[in-house]
Amino acid sequence: MRSIWNGVISFGLVRIPIKLVNATESHAVPFREIHTEDGGRIRHRKFCELEDREVTAQEISRGYEEADGTIIPITDEDLAHLPIPTARTIEIVTFVPEDSIDPLQMSAAYYLAAGRAPAARPYTLLREALKRGNRVAIAKFALRGRERLGMLRVVGEAIALHGLLWPDEVRAPEGIAPDADVTLHDKELNLADDLVDALSEVGLEDLRDEYREAVEQVVAAKISGEALPEAPEPERGVEVLDLTTALERSVRAVRGEPDEAEVKRLPQRRTSRSSPKETGGRKSTSKAEKKTASPARKSTSKTSQAEKKKTAAKSTAGSTAGKTSSKKAPSKKTPETGTPSRKRSA
Repeated sequence: MRSIWNGVISFGLVRIPIKLVNATESHAVPFREIHTEDGGRIRHRKFCELEDREVTAQEISRGYEEADGTIIPITDEDLAHLPIPTARTIEIVTFVPEDSIDPLQMSAAYYLAAGRAPAARPYTLLREALKRGNRVAIAKFALRGRERLGMLRVVGEAIALHGLLWPDEVRAPEGIAPDADVTLHDKELNLADDLVDALSEVGLEDLRDEYREAVEQVVAAKISGEALPEAPEPERGVEVLDLTTALERSVRAVRGEPDEAEVKRLPQRRTSRSSPKETGGRKSTSKAEKKTASPARKSTSKTSQAEKKKTAAKSTAGSTAGKTSSKKAPSKKTPETGTPSRKRSA
């Protein structure tokens, strides 16, 4: 790996020659700016505004602009006379526990490689001291025109340097958290713990840049002249009514368990145009049912009427007989006890 900076680590009176190497690399798909109409490359050229001509990289240096617009040239020789000891030195100033470093302060990461063969022994000494003390080293160093803060820690068998922001460069999170008072229930907290445990089974090595892979598929299709891949439809989420339900469904989803509260889609309504035969069948069936049911009703009504007539006839006959008997009864006369007897003749 190519070094981007050479210097020494100052560990008390021990000086360790090192080379600074980038610890990370970008795998982003590179794009170029082109002219939309004809596809020509867009070039950014540097012109001198006084001479109105393009200049090369060898002709470009740096300068400081004052408030009135005056430019003061600053050369590499001027910067070589910086009145600080960290111009070419990573000066260790303290050792602290690793968990005392706020991740918000971390920026770029580098590897520190031993510069020459004699540096192997002091390099190994510093590495083992960091391991035995379970601490990280805080150092100051100058890089790209400014003094920076850094953290030295052990990665495998190498020493890594993490650039740190100065404490006054990290903003305080004022006004970020919600102002409302929120009370959480024990069930919600327990479900959140279950979700954390379920998601903890995924390792960093299992993660990949799916966006970059998708971009590469699109580029490959354009190169080969094939049809572009279709974007997947977004998943239709189920309406969640409360936080507890959301947590329960999340835990089931991570564990691969079926969602018991999944909302089923309602069937589409059928119109008369889409299924005319089906509708006609229903109508004929209903008519047949009506026709079949109507004679039964008529026969039932006739039977009931006949029974009513017979009953009425019987009642009429009985009433008539009663009346007749009642009329004939007075014709039978019984002798009265108080009637005088007839006189017999001699």
